[in-house]
Amino acid sequence: MCGIIGVASNRPSVDKLVIGLLRQEYRGYDSAGLAIFDESEEIQVYKSTGKVSELQSSIDQNPVNGNTGIAHTRWATHGLPTRENAHPHHSNKEIYVIHNGIIENHQEIKTTLKALGYVFESETDTEVIAHLIHAKMSENRSSLVESLRAAVKDLRGAYAIGAVSSKEPGLLAAARKGSPLVVGQGQGENFIASDQLALADFAENFVFLEEGDLAEITPTETKFWNIDDEQVDRPVVVAKSLGETIDKGEYRHFMLKEIKEQPDKIKELLEGQLTESGVQEEIFGPEAPEIFKKVESVQIVACGTSYHAGTVAKYWLEGLAGLPCSVEVASEFRYRNKVVPPNTLFVTISQSGETADTLACLSTAEDAGYLARLGICNVPSSSLARESDLVFLTKAGPEIGVASTKAFTTQLVGLLMLTLILGRHHGLSSAAENAINNSLRALPESLDAVMKLESEIIEMAQDFDQKEHALFLGRGIHYPVAMEGALKLKEISYIHAEAYPAGELKHGPLALVDSEMPVVAVAPNDDLLEKLQSNLEEVKARGGKLYVFGHSEAHNQDSSIARFIELPEMPELIAPLIYSIPLQLLAYHVAILKGTDIDQPRNLAKSVTVE
Repeated sequence: MCGIIGVASNRPSVDKLVIGLLRQEYRGYDSAGLAIFDESEEIQVYKSTGKVSELQSSIDQNPVNGNTGIAHTRWATHGLPTRENAHPHHSNKEIYVIHNGIIENHQEIKTTLKALGYVFESETDTEVIAHLIHAKMSENRSSLVESLRAAVKDLRGAYAIGAVSSKEPGLLAAARKGSPLVVGQGQGENFIASDQLALADFAENFVFLEEGDLAEITPTETKFWNIDDEQVDRPVVVAKSLGETIDKGEYRHFMLKEIKEQPDKIKELLEGQLTESGVQEEIFGPEAPEIFKKVESVQIVACGTSYHAGTVAKYWLEGLAGLPCSVEVASEFRYRNKVVPPNTLFVTISQSGETADTLACLSTAEDAGYLARLGICNVPSSSLARESDLVFLTKAGPEIGVASTKAFTTQLVGLLMLTLILGRHHGLSSAAENAINNSLRALPESLDAVMKLESEIIEMAQDFDQKEHALFLGRGIHYPVAMEGALKLKEISYIHAEAYPAGELKHGPLALVDSEMPVVAVAPNDDLLEKLQSNLEEVKARGGKLYVFGHSEAHNQDSSIARFIELPEMPELIAPLIYSIPLQLLAYHVAILKGTDIDQPRNLAKSVTVE
């Protein structure tokens, strides 16, 4: 989940390395570090705990001019977030390494290296890579690239590695397995980074390393080798700079900007994909029409917010398309034996398209007998998009806030469109499909209307300022909406929040309810509203304070409800999209009152690229 960047250049590059780290800080911000060749071709190292701004301060105090270097922002896995554990790590001040991933056999390698006389200064798994490269170089008198090639053959786990050697100024070596790595090509300089976004201001040509690839980077040249050590050419992707899209603009936080962007992003997503004749099957890929007509069941695999989106989709797929649907957390799904029903569509969902557990599931699904693998993600250049048989791009634009918002709602739109297509092949009437299409077309306007409730939500947030726990309730398709609301609150306000199907209150959670426990309920006007109201009565009878987002029928002028926010009338099927917005805004404004770091909450990172 760390962010790495490297540059081989003919020009001063410290500022570019720092900018690249700032662009990737959402991947981790426990510590940061930089190593660069100075004007005398000596390697200078800077490290700091905390955010990249601390590293910048350290550099400002002792400036350096250098052209070729590597830098890293860390999300701690092995070892505390200390200066000693910050990257880059070195071996004998000759080899310097940055790394994103986890080396599973690091203890075994460490034991071997200690026996050879290597001394370890950190608690990290990364340091073994530096010493291992040095050992290979010493053993074979080989180059940095050759030594890295030999070293990675001994590694088990996931890695994106950048390395420099004091003996080869101006050269950068890189390797990738299980963690993303992109090469950016510029004029008189070339780069590596975990994320294309890091290089938005410096390069327009990109090469995405494939599994097992190794790269040699100089200011004027990039060379690539595959997993079989064969030199290869990799496709070059030309991409427009993303610089103008990642500014907070008038907003205090990226998260609020991303919440407010949702009506426009969904409108953009629907344009050209939802026509007068309905959703076009080809938006999932040219082979989609032939595949979709064969689908008899659906398996969805995802993590976190994406898992919640998949859980909403289960209600759509089974209720509208009549298809059996199973939804599982990727980190669990990958470790059990599976029975694959005939003609099952395998669906993965990920904002970044780089979530390690989800990608591992995608890989195992290739030979497991699924009909096809569909990836739903936000990043066209991601591993998920490249490795799936079919792809739906959510087109939400860069999402910088760690707590996902616009990615969630655009995923839901994509999943609903998938449901409509599959429903055509399983008896969904034209009248029902047209009604849903009309609801989708009206969705941006409906979302705009909900945004106007923000002042009421700010007032509601005041009641959560001193709270440490909260319950979220929903029924049916709105239970996963409640789960997502609870996740948002805990992610950025650090309030312990849990969601339950409201009917499960009496099976344990009701014991937690008292006057100090806020209970948030999602209460649309659907077939389960009366059942939900009975559950809310159970809360009131125990002195709990209710905070209800819902239809007017859920209120009935009940003065015992602490706060009630009425949402506009809307079709039942798109209600999950509508009800997600006020829960996002509630979490945001509670976090404002709590004074937390909203865009970069503690202990979290945006792209979970480790298991």
